[in-house]
Amino acid sequence: MKPEKYRINHLLHPIRQEVSEGFIYTHSRLNANTNKTLEASAFLYALVELLDEKGVIGIEELDERKRSVGQRLIEQLRQSSNGVILQDLEVDKYEFEQEVAIDCENRVHLCKAACCRLPFALSKQDIREGVIHWELGRPYLIDQGADGLCSHLDRDTMSCNVHAHRPVPCRGFDCRKDRGIWLDFENRIANPAVEQPDWLYRLEAKEKMDSAS
Repeated sequence: MKPEKYRINHLLHPIRQEVSEGFIYTHSRLNANTNKTLEASAFLYALVELLDEKGVIGIEELDERKRSVGQRLIEQLRQSSNGVILQDLEVDKYEFEQEVAIDCENRVHLCKAACCRLPFALSKQDIREGVIHWELGRPYLIDQGADGLCSHLDRDTMSCNVHAHRPVPCRGFDCRKDRGIWLDFENRIANPAVEQPDWLYRLEAKEKMDSAS
């Protein structure tokens, strides 16, 4: 006779799938409405800014300002955890051909599993499969623990518990030339910043400064 836990999970699995499908539909509609709102807001804010600065509105100027303001509003939306994020391009992860082969098991003690601290959106395939956890407060971003590491990372062995089912970003991420992680990949010299708990925030701040300069 199968264990009680197995029988309960077996019974709940179809319900979980239906709930996941419902979430996907609801959040897809939310995304569509959010995009329309963002477009309207971008036009409005751009118009106000140009009227204030020049007093005259040109169509090309309005379009250009709308794009820049729209990007700013999108970033604000993400930071406020409104709306949802899904992978833009749906690729079958089990057929993904651009996997990067890195000897992570021999390097994780140096890089401190930095890639497992990077946030990314899951795909519909990940969600429907029901193996990969996502943050309930920020659908559908990969779930991370209080320590900032992916919830699927075994803290004792520093290995992935769902390696066979890992999402496309995990399969395709190439850290070898990422200066935020490795100062010298070949000689196994990690960036000392990965030792810091706020490494990701420092990395994001640096990227913003570089893009602004």
